[in-house]
Amino acid sequence: MIDYLIKTTAYAGMVRAYACVSTQMVKEAQRRQDTWATASAALGRTLTISALMGAMLKNEHSLTIKVEGNGPIGAIISEANAKGEVRGYVINPHVDFELNEKGKLDVRRAVGTEGYISVVKDLGLKDYFTGQVPIVSGEISEDFTYYFANSEQVPSAVGAGVLVNPDHTVLAAGGFIVQLMPGATDDVITSLEKQIEQFPAISTLIEKGYTPEQMLELLFKDEEVIVHEQAPVVFRCKCSKERVENAIIGLGAAEIEKMIKEDHGAEATCHFCNEVYQLTEKELEALKHN
Repeated sequence: MIDYLIKTTAYAGMVRAYACVSTQMVKEAQRRQDTWATASAALGRTLTISALMGAMLKNEHSLTIKVEGNGPIGAIISEANAKGEVRGYVINPHVDFELNEKGKLDVRRAVGTEGYISVVKDLGLKDYFTGQVPIVSGEISEDFTYYFANSEQVPSAVGAGVLVNPDHTVLAAGGFIVQLMPGATDDVITSLEKQIEQFPAISTLIEKGYTPEQMLELLFKDEEVIVHEQAPVVFRCKCSKERVENAIIGLGAAEIEKMIKEDHGAEATCHFCNEVYQLTEKELEALKHN
């Protein structure tokens, strides 16, 4: 199935919901980062939620998410924009554990239960919007549910899941964000809470072939789900050789000369996609005069 997300409303506009399949995106991230199973689940959940939050933005707006717990995985960093383009990485990709008591990947142990989640939004204004909340569980989805309620004051339910094969490759990934709009009645809230509590594992539904539309239809049961927009979701990095060259130019002629004499060239690796860029002595010599 091709990765994509949908923007919807339900309950006569009292609820808005975003849902996506992100399997190929998370697969690409796993391949580039060489993450092991538990790290893949933590990174995949974060990337999926990033894509859904990116769908809430407009035009050229973007956001950066940092999940920084006290677990062995270290920080998880992701970036997303309104076009469905997402990239991200973990500090320590080679983290994996035995399954937890529920038979699931132990993301909580990898992320840790102490630390912070921060979201920085670039909305094209002079100042960035920054929100930060403490990690409450380390399971990622619950932490972002807490983030929306406390940082953005929007009652929300966030769910994201990743299924990983024994060889650490990704089998299925996806998620949803459900938010109450002003005026949502107590009956709607009670009904939603019950349905979310009973909802099956998202990654299992996606493995079975469920589309984002079908996931929300299952979640909202007899309620009509109105799809307002559909958009692609893709792992896409912004790095390029030109960006590397500009960064090197910024170091100044003396530092570039040092690279030429001592290293006989330069090499840079992108944290997000692990693409390696190499520059020869001749290329560095040209940059020195820019």
